Amino acid sequence: MRLMMMHKNDPQTEAGLPPPKEIVERMGAFVGGYARSGQLLDGAGLRGSKTRVRLVFRGGKCTTKRGPYRGENELPAAMLLLKVRTFEEAIGWAERYGKILGDGELELGKITEPWDLGLMPPPENPPLQLLLIEKADAATEGGGRSPQQKAALARLRTEMTKAGVLLRTHQLGPSSHGKRLVFTNNALRVIDGPFVESKELLGGFVVLELSGIDEAIELAKPYAEILGGTLEVDIRPLAVEEDVAA
Repeated sequence: MRLMMMHKNDPQTEAGLPPPKEIVERMGAFVGGYARSGQLLDGAGLRGSKTRVRLVFRGGKCTTKRGPYRGENELPAAMLLLKVRTFEEAIGWAERYGKILGDGELELGKITEPWDLGLMPPPENPPLQLLLIEKADAATEGGGRSPQQKAALARLRTEMTKAGVLLRTHQLGPSSHGKRLVFTNNALRVIDGPFVESKELLGGFVVLELSGIDEAIELAKPYAEILGGTLEVDIRPLAVEEDVAA
């Protein structure tokens, strides 16, 4: 079963500070074990909200808001990893994506690169990698997008892939199939979906091949401990291929 585990932003990341070296090393060792076993399929961290742009679509018009900002509707329905030359290029693709959806919200956030963590010197003129987050709404939480929207999005994703812009896409199942894990000093409280919304900004995610959500919950315990023991983690199944392609 393919699951996405998402941790929420923390004050240090939001302030633009790199994580302590000990956390980077411990998380690297932890995640590395799942990478070697083949269970880790993808993952990325996000910089603070000052590096992000929120796009709100209402009545055929798009309004952009640059960070920093607080969380509002932060429940994701899909994530697309983009590689572009400039933020403006990414906004152009996001506007096309959002116009297909109609009223809704998207967010573009900068991916945390190895040089952001002090693991290597920054290369000269590196490409800009951004995560395009499609926010959940009544359609994605219920019956899904219309066939016309799915077809139009599939055509746009194909165009983006051919242009070398779209690297990966992850479509999430509805939050009714998920769990929210609230850790307080490593004590865990589990909340069953569906979730009306999340006010916490996304801080990063991993995609894993696991036996089920129970295994993901057990995995999340050491994951949360490494990150300080007090944070919020959402676990959501990925949509099946038939749902994505329908």
